Amino acid sequence: MKRVIERLLNLLAFLLTTGRPVSADEIRSTVAGYDQDNDEAFRRMFERDKDLLRNMGIPLELQPTDVWEVEYGYVVPRDEYELPDPGLTDEERAALWLSAQVVRLGGQPSGPEALLKLGGGAMSGAGEPLAADLGRSAASLAVVFQAVTERRVLRFAYRSRARVVHPYGLVHQRGHWYLVAGEGGEVRAYRIDRGSGYAVEGSPGVFERPANFRLREALPSLPWEAGEEDLEAIVRFDPEVAWWARRQLAEPPTELPDGSLEARIHVANPAAFIGWMLAFEDHAEIKSPAALRTQLLDLVRGERDE
Repeated sequence: MKRVIERLLNLLAFLLTTGRPVSADEIRSTVAGYDQDNDEAFRRMFERDKDLLRNMGIPLELQPTDVWEVEYGYVVPRDEYELPDPGLTDEERAALWLSAQVVRLGGQPSGPEALLKLGGGAMSGAGEPLAADLGRSAASLAVVFQAVTERRVLRFAYRSRARVVHPYGLVHQRGHWYLVAGEGGEVRAYRIDRGSGYAVEGSPGVFERPANFRLREALPSLPWEAGEEDLEAIVRFDPEVAWWARRQLAEPPTELPDGSLEARIHVANPAAFIGWMLAFEDHAEIKSPAALRTQLLDLVRGERDE
């Protein structure tokens, strides 16, 4: 397959650069990969390659090589093959450049070639992406994207459980990609890199997104709200950090006479919640549940023992 792709690319590049109809004999003697021992082998190979190019949507045409129309050759009309100039403004090209820098596919930054073809210029800076390194998640993200766009059932493993969901959309938040999907009559969020074995099933268009569904609103805004647990934590914040805690809480806390705060917090992701608690050091205390309090204390004791 690698040889076929290389030969097709060589053929396409030759047809686009010559700018005139070229005969099969000229292709055979010029394009790498067509050096066959006999005429029949070349003919079969060339016929297959022509079909492949046309199946890819490339307009390969047979046109006369001279005004007398005695000999015919192959040509790819540029006006039918190349995209028209979209007429982007400087601001639109800058937005495209920024978008291309934001995402890495497979851990590699996107190249500037496509933007240059759209009239963009080389931008200053180191060229490093700003966020969203897909890395090992690139393959999984591609499968999820297919399921979302085609509205097909998606199957995968998540937190040691098999999931079969209706994928509603993808959201990038806090440096990670999340799938928002319907499962068991509820809308849930799943972090793509924490799942495995993503597979698309069934026919396209098997479900409809809920009426008035807004993707961004379906994903919890706080990291400890995106998960599988269903806990309510009661936390006391000292007066020194009350202002900071108040700014980060989804629900208004109760202010106590000494200036401290007591908050009831829904916790779906205990690990994320404990990570947030550690930022307050000894100025915040988990009053309940006991299991969550113990988990935090064990973590703190373990760090001090090291």
